Amino acid sequence: MTIQRVRPEHSSAWERMRESLWPSTRGEHAGEIARFFEGHRADPAEVLIAFDETGQAIGLAELSIRSHAEGCHSGRVGYLEGWYVRPDARRQGVGAALVARAEEWALAQGCTEFASDCEVGNVVSATAHRALGFEEVVRSICFKKELSPKEAG
Repeated sequence: MTIQRVRPEHSSAWERMRESLWPSTRGEHAGEIARFFEGHRADPAEVLIAFDETGQAIGLAELSIRSHAEGCHSGRVGYLEGWYVRPDARRQGVGAALVARAEEWALAQGCTEFASDCEVGNVVSATAHRALGFEEVVRSICFKKELSPKEAG
């Protein structure tokens, strides 16, 4: 396995993995990927792609730097925005290798803390985070309610 910073020729593989991680409307990820390569590199600021020995993309880590993250205090936090490993490549060290490289990237950016999140019900992701040394600092459930204006009467 090798891990590389994403390059334009990886766009279609990146898009496929992003779609697996975050299903979206057609073309949404392609537009975000195009903007990334045009220089709009804040979220994500960096993307790492893992490749197997045949050159197939098998995982990704999308990274950013945040001024705040739950449980962090430094004001400059490396953040694992997205983390995906293809199902057939899981439990083989790919995710751990991506996170290790992500931590190296964060350190090189001057970060002293590294954070991530997952949905409350995503037990697999929470377990993987804990296995790699992440400490759970907060649980949150978000709510929303659609509002519609009342008719004047």
